[in-house]
Amino acid sequence: MTRLFNTPAAFADEALEGFVAAHRRWVRRVPGGVVRATPTAPGQVAVVIGGGSGHYPAFSGLVGRGLAHGAAVGNVFASPSAQQVHQVAKAAHGGGGVLLTFGNYAGDVLHFGQAEERLNAEGIDCRTVVVTDDISSAPAEESAKRRGVAGDLAVFKTAAAAAEAGLPLDEVVRLAALANARTRSFGIAFSGCTLPGADAPLFTVPEGRMAVGLGIHGEPGLSEAAVPTADEAAELLVSTLLGELPEGVDTPRGLRAGVILNGLGAVKYEELFVVYRRVARLLDEAGVVAVDPEVGELVTSFDMAGVSLTLFWLTEELEPLWTAPADAPAYRKGALGPTADVSSETPETPEEQPEQTTVPQASEESRAAARTVLDALAAVVRTVDEHADELGRIDAVAGDGDHGIGMRRGSEAAYEAGRRALGLGAGAGTLLCHAADAWADRAGGTSGALWGVILRQVGTALGDADRPDAAAVATGVAAAADGVMRLGKAEVGDKTMVDVLVPLAGALGEAVAEGQPLAAAWDAAATAAEAAAKATAELLPRLGRARPHAEKSLGTPDAGAVSLALIARAVHGVLAAKND
Repeated sequence: MTRLFNTPAAFADEALEGFVAAHRRWVRRVPGGVVRATPTAPGQVAVVIGGGSGHYPAFSGLVGRGLAHGAAVGNVFASPSAQQVHQVAKAAHGGGGVLLTFGNYAGDVLHFGQAEERLNAEGIDCRTVVVTDDISSAPAEESAKRRGVAGDLAVFKTAAAAAEAGLPLDEVVRLAALANARTRSFGIAFSGCTLPGADAPLFTVPEGRMAVGLGIHGEPGLSEAAVPTADEAAELLVSTLLGELPEGVDTPRGLRAGVILNGLGAVKYEELFVVYRRVARLLDEAGVVAVDPEVGELVTSFDMAGVSLTLFWLTEELEPLWTAPADAPAYRKGALGPTADVSSETPETPEEQPEQTTVPQASEESRAAARTVLDALAAVVRTVDEHADELGRIDAVAGDGDHGIGMRRGSEAAYEAGRRALGLGAGAGTLLCHAADAWADRAGGTSGALWGVILRQVGTALGDADRPDAAAVATGVAAAADGVMRLGKAEVGDKTMVDVLVPLAGALGEAVAEGQPLAAAWDAAATAAEAAAKATAELLPRLGRARPHAEKSLGTPDAGAVSLALIARAVHGVLAAKND
């Protein structure tokens, strides 16, 4: 388990601070993550990677010449926010455009996608390539739904080498996409990982058994089998991957492959070498030529005892990119020429965004309502804090168990942003919009992005001109439901927060239309939300990290749905008290 930390909430930030202090020759800190210690060459494409903390050396350890130009670093097992990605990309950009590449997880797709839109709007040519190498997470005919695991390295390395060679953005994107299409990974584990501060692992494996087809965020495997010998593990990994060859290829004989045998955190190097001994023989017997194999920890999951195998099926244009030199803190290959000394003017600490000192003018009625909004945010913080551990436990049944952590970080940041806005004289709408940005930026992950949408839509509906009435609140909540479905691509029945948000909005709108005052209407809406959250226990997830483990979640409600219902009831308490 993870034993050395100060407070769980500060773990990711403090780990990144220590990483930078130990690797100043390669990286420097910028808001949102790290970039190379030396600037991107003028006109060169900047390859920006990223994801949640807890996977070192992914992602910060892969920043350096011949590899990534920058990495956006999120909280533990949570995607970085769109703001973080945008800031890192801006810092890494050298005039040749930006490629964002990351694993296929809902939060990463949301936040990197928003950052891409923002960069393009600012005139920086930006594209994305999503890594989808894990064959256990979706069948071949649905490969676009697969998650990214240790195959990240093959795609990152290809893109970065192409950029280093001076290729234009279109070519870097094409080669990265080709690398992804020709990369396959599969993993096994003997125990789950434990998040900092947690007293139990996210999942357990019975003594003498192993989980087959696991994820890198503590998601449980798809099935179980008896613990194998090292040779048996190698045979399972190789035979599974050779069962899915690149499109149009009937036999592995004569193919050349980059090979990655990856330790997930607690399997030591000597054990990996014992396994690779058999992997190498099996590939040779199959007629596969292993090119520059990598054996070690490349994409980890804290202290998970597990191993994965990746085969990167090379072509004549991909192989030179896979074998090209690289020099990063956690990955070095070949020899690069000398680099310029790091400028003494290079900032060693992030330049924080200047704190906003003015807000739009608001009416006295709206400023009075803003105080109620802040009270509601305070109630949200208390509710989330009270239920954070239980939300994490629910989330860990079929997901990664980080929902409570993310909700705690997001709600606290939203309250603090709201408190500052209120001190500047903000109206209700502006206060909520400030809270929305802070929640999305601090929490990251899917829930961070979606709660940012919820608060912003409600804030837009309330505005700063008048005292908000029940109709304005109902309009805002309805707009929030529409916005979450549009951004998250979820529908009612997918076992997400949408299954609560839609009935919440519907019940609120109906009660307001009947002429009920806001507190009574919200009470009816919160009651509908609670019933809807409970009903998600009987649904099977069709989206997100829980989708590959749908059967495991049957009988357990969705964590995002539960947290939304809890928050709805907490807000009602504030409204009822104000009404009294």
